[in-house]
Amino acid sequence: MATGHIPAQRRVVKVLVAGQILGGIGMGATLSLGALLAAELSGSSAWSGMAATMSTLGAALVAVPLARLAQARGRRVSLSTGALTAGTGAVLAITAVTVNSFPLLLLALMLLGAGSATNLQARFAATDLANPRFRARDLSLVVWSTTIGAVLGPNLFGPGEVVGAALGLPPLTGAFVFSLLATVAAALVYSLGLRPDPLLTALAGRAASAPAGPPRGGLAIVRTNSLARYAVVVIALSHMTMVALMSMAPIHLRDHGATLTIVGLTISLHVAGMYALSPIFGWLSDRIGRLPVILGGQALLLIALTIAWRSDGSQTTMTYSLIFLGLGWSASVVAGSALVSEAVGVHDRAGLQGFSDLSMNAAGA
Repeated sequence: MATGHIPAQRRVVKVLVAGQILGGIGMGATLSLGALLAAELSGSSAWSGMAATMSTLGAALVAVPLARLAQARGRRVSLSTGALTAGTGAVLAITAVTVNSFPLLLLALMLLGAGSATNLQARFAATDLANPRFRARDLSLVVWSTTIGAVLGPNLFGPGEVVGAALGLPPLTGAFVFSLLATVAAALVYSLGLRPDPLLTALAGRAASAPAGPPRGGLAIVRTNSLARYAVVVIALSHMTMVALMSMAPIHLRDHGATLTIVGLTISLHVAGMYALSPIFGWLSDRIGRLPVILGGQALLLIALTIAWRSDGSQTTMTYSLIFLGLGWSASVVAGSALVSEAVGVHDRAGLQGFSDLSMNAAGA
């Protein structure tokens, strides 16, 4: 995993990759179960979309606090805090099903959304010490690493049921045990591995060479910086498109006769589309520019929506749609995130990144 610049960056990327794999397991194991449990506890599939809504809303609510924590105490503290918050959500999800409480499940899903916010912030952590020539590539490597855990996670439904039964847990909650273990392990990886902290190191270097005033907030930046504004809007709208289609896919598939295994496999392929080819989009962003990759991503999203519209209940067609959906999201978010990271100096970067993640998840919610 050559990064082409300072040795510290090489180690940072490796730690972030390890944390993302664990974080991907934590999120992937519960990605589809949230929608199914929401429908079950509420008594209506109409409420299933609330699973994605609460998760993305939770990610939006913690995005700025995590960014501020990173600015004040570094990525190490911020990322480990976010992972532990998601672990708390896994515990509450099991409790909610045990006591048959739909409101408690919604709260649990909000806390689990902190895992998504943590995974998103980790991609920005890869840019703190990156050489500008390889910024998109390093960012995309961290995005790519989520593939392993996120693809494995939805396929833990079966083993989760076995583990849950052995522990005396209610049906459909065993996978949350894997989520808890994975998020705690991710917190340990971040806490122990990010020493010295990449963001604090970058800030110290910037302060030594050119002292700056207080960091600006993300909203203040997008009001005056057109490049930052464009990047934030691209990421938010692309994520909104992805969530709008993906959040209802498990219910759509189940209503057309798909088994739980097929649902898990379909979501795995979608998540693979989101992450597996991200290094290619990162490489392209560095080689041909951010804008062409963003436009290509928008074309892929349009193809995905068109296929879904014409699917007529076909499981195979929906699978193709979700794959294109993931690819379009990946191209747009990788290139857009690189723009966010280079639109401002390192002193203001965490504030803009936090606002971008807030906008992204709010749009998804």
